[in-house]
Amino acid sequence: MHVKFDSNMKKNVIIALLVASLFSGCANEFNRIYMSQDVTYKYECAKQYFAMGKFDHASTLLQDVVIAQKGRNNAQESLYMLALAQYNNRDYELASATFRKYFQSYPKGDYAEQSAFYIGQSLYESVPEPRLDQTPTVGAITAYQNFIDYYPDSQLRSAAQDHLFKLQDNLVQKELLSAKLYYNLGGYFGNINANTESNYEACIITAQNALKTYPYTDKREDFSVLIMKSKYYLAKNSSEEKKVDRYRDAEDECYGFLNEFPESKECKTAQEYIEKCKLVTKD
Repeated sequence: MHVKFDSNMKKNVIIALLVASLFSGCANEFNRIYMSQDVTYKYECAKQYFAMGKFDHASTLLQDVVIAQKGRNNAQESLYMLALAQYNNRDYELASATFRKYFQSYPKGDYAEQSAFYIGQSLYESVPEPRLDQTPTVGAITAYQNFIDYYPDSQLRSAAQDHLFKLQDNLVQKELLSAKLYYNLGGYFGNINANTESNYEACIITAQNALKTYPYTDKREDFSVLIMKSKYYLAKNSSEEKKVDRYRDAEDECYGFLNEFPESKECKTAQEYIEKCKLVTKD
């Protein structure tokens, strides 16, 4: 989705449109503009390129203009338009950094609110699928939360909150995939470290931590199933001195699961585990 100028900038674009006839669309014309030492002319051309949707050309010109305009009347607009051009050109990480630079440089500026929002929005657009590293997701969440704190009455608040929920779902899904991976690895010992005795224990820890961090997730049953099954298999594969206590823990987990999810399709599994646990714990 392309971002357009707001009302404060539309009138400035009109000025840029006056230089439209100067553009032949060829590489030589852009190079001539780029090499120009006339900052005002280069700035108007950058706005024209922006209006034409040629965001890569606009961004290239504006990087020079921003430096030259520092301390001048158009400095704010130049920096904000550079961020918009980068965003529309899908240079999201760079755009986020430029929006952040604007907000830090002009916290009371004409485009401070929009910049604060688009710090997070830029990162949101670059969020990877859940199985990959979620550093951009965490960064976007932080940026959106900061925006809501700074501008609680903003018209963009609703969009920020909606995106926050989606980003948190990404993090939940990441944890669920990690827990499932540990469970599926089961008795494999090649990846075990000093902090866990087995993959089943690692699955339990990962799932329990996720439920503490995201107590209202709609994946709660999925995590609970993994905890229940992992506790049973952890007990089953334990040494004799740990077996009884772990079977008791697994049995308690099964009862807790039945109480919380009485309609779950895994209730039959929970009942079967309870019967098997009782064979060990009845004495």
